[in-house]
Amino acid sequence: MLLKYLRRYPLALVVAVAIVLLSVLPIPEIKEMERIPLIDKWTHMVMYGALTLTIWIDYRRSHRWLDRRRLVLFAFLAPIAMGGVLELVQAYLTSCRSGEWLDFVANTIGVCLGFVAGLLLGFHKK
Repeated sequence: MLLKYLRRYPLALVVAVAIVLLSVLPIPEIKEMERIPLIDKWTHMVMYGALTLTIWIDYRRSHRWLDRRRLVLFAFLAPIAMGGVLELVQAYLTSCRSGEWLDFVANTIGVCLGFVAGLLLGFHKK
């Protein structure tokens, strides 16, 4: 069963694993980046928007018919849940990262933007 998902969603799984690693491993501070207002929140939005859009792309590539319920579950609700769980992991299970509600909000905004982009780019049509 896992192999089935690896074949159907390779890009999305790579992006999801990258987000997990970036969320739990220590990241070096880059002083130049700190000058950009809300750079951390922008980063969260881009990561989760990219995840959602790659889920759309992989879904479209590997399915003949659109199942709207599955898309809402896997391309909308699952990334939001993943963002929430990772913020809790950062807050309670790591010593090098901190979980923040505003990061969760930025994750959710990114998911919403990625979902809308998938709709607008025609990934919903067959």
